[in-house]
Amino acid sequence: MEPISLRTPLALLLLSLSAIAAVWWWLATPINLARAPIDPNAKLQCVSYAPFRGDQTPLVPTLQIGPEQIAEDLAQLAKISECVRTYSIDNGLDQVPALAAKVGLKVIQGIWLGSNRLKNLAQIQTAVRLTREYPGIITSVVVGNEVLLRGEMTAADLAANIRLVKAQVTIPVTYADVWEFWLRHREVYDAVDFVTIHILPYWEDHPIRARHAAAHVESIYKRMAVAFPAKEILIGETGWPSAGRMREGALPSRANQAKVVSEILALAKRENFRVNLIEAYDQPWKRQLEGTVGGYWGLIDAAQRAVKYPANAAISNYPFWKLQMAAGMGLSILVFGAALLTLRRRPWTPRLAAWVAVSISATAAGILLGVAFDKMFYESYGIGGWLKWGGLLAAGIASPMLCANALMSGRALPTFVQLLGPRDQRARSVLTFLLGAALLVTTLIGAETALGFIFDPRYKDFPFAALTMAVLPFWTLMALNRPQEGIRPIAESVFAGVFAAAALYTGINEGKDNWQSLWTCAVFVLLAVTLWRARGVQIPK
Repeated sequence: MEPISLRTPLALLLLSLSAIAAVWWWLATPINLARAPIDPNAKLQCVSYAPFRGDQTPLVPTLQIGPEQIAEDLAQLAKISECVRTYSIDNGLDQVPALAAKVGLKVIQGIWLGSNRLKNLAQIQTAVRLTREYPGIITSVVVGNEVLLRGEMTAADLAANIRLVKAQVTIPVTYADVWEFWLRHREVYDAVDFVTIHILPYWEDHPIRARHAAAHVESIYKRMAVAFPAKEILIGETGWPSAGRMREGALPSRANQAKVVSEILALAKRENFRVNLIEAYDQPWKRQLEGTVGGYWGLIDAAQRAVKYPANAAISNYPFWKLQMAAGMGLSILVFGAALLTLRRRPWTPRLAAWVAVSISATAAGILLGVAFDKMFYESYGIGGWLKWGGLLAAGIASPMLCANALMSGRALPTFVQLLGPRDQRARSVLTFLLGAALLVTTLIGAETALGFIFDPRYKDFPFAALTMAVLPFWTLMALNRPQEGIRPIAESVFAGVFAAAALYTGINEGKDNWQSLWTCAVFVLLAVTLWRARGVQIPK
């Protein structure tokens, strides 16, 4: 190689590594809050508690949580909160009052109501018994949680159940639901001793950005105080998720969760109203119902049982950013190395455009590797989830290296026929086969995701990081080494149409404020263009 041809990739590599370092330094910039979300010197008023860990789920009716596990949780919560709110007496939760008494916690006892009348009566009987056995521990009873929202009971039946409980206990009785449903069913107000409302800015019909969440809570609280002036109003659920998909401009993140919770607690103290945070521990089982975001509302990590935001500690969305940055730099070096090793076998000077394409792919992959791994860790649920997102990340890691090799050797992006077609049309080169396999994995996982955004988008995550890592190198390879003649393959054309339609629909459906959606849609378009430009005849090897 000429000396100039070696200086060019080295200069581009240094630029790539500098860009990766700069972006990760920016991504990891911590925030410092005036008030820590959890301060041992200023305990929380109350926090929602569910004891489920790992694979444990209340969706299995026969599951019973042992007293040792609950006692361990309550001993930890007693250090940061004055009270816990429960939602039912099933799965061993009837043990909470007795165990809470041992560590000095108060309990807001929940009664889970649904469409099964016999089960409702059993819940009521047990809860009434507990209030009599632990009069100084259970401070109030919540008869039903969002049963009107779920449409499992009429307001008249709910009011009758509330009065049934009130006739048997001597402590205040309430009902808990999203704030709008109190305004729609004012007859429930007459039956309760105080009003318990849920204000979840992230889940509003028009999602609220994190920086406006506390102001939104204040606005709704004041509106409800005007609507129901004669009784106390408890905010029974409020908070913010630390991981999951965006909804319009509402972004789940560690920093946003800490900021929102801190501001809401400051608001409650300033305005002198009671607030219960949702929730104590992350609940993995909720991801089965609500997607990734459902499992990350906790103030305490589910697996390690560690407080997410210790007092006097700066908060970063990427606490392991140095390791993620180093991994990204390593991947960038590998991509450039793959290109240089290819030139040792093909000793000609490639076009500058080829090296620029390698640099773009290496830099994007280096920046996004840590983000993609972080998303895979938090968003993979069950074996299927780990296989899907792990497969996409593997394709994202392999794609820039394989495409660098193809760019330097003059090969085009293989078609699916070369991978899966008749034996005489299949690729004989191992590297070509691997490149086609990476493209196929990316296309299949991307198509499944794209169709999900069309038919069932509410809880779907946006795989923008790993998808970009995989697609961008394919696009640059197709742009520079595209066959000039041949037949457009049917399979690639169909997938191109799917991605184009999904990009258009998702972009409109998710709105202009959702940058995760817009980014994902842009990558869908790149993949659609790449597949549409495919041709059945490859240029000579």
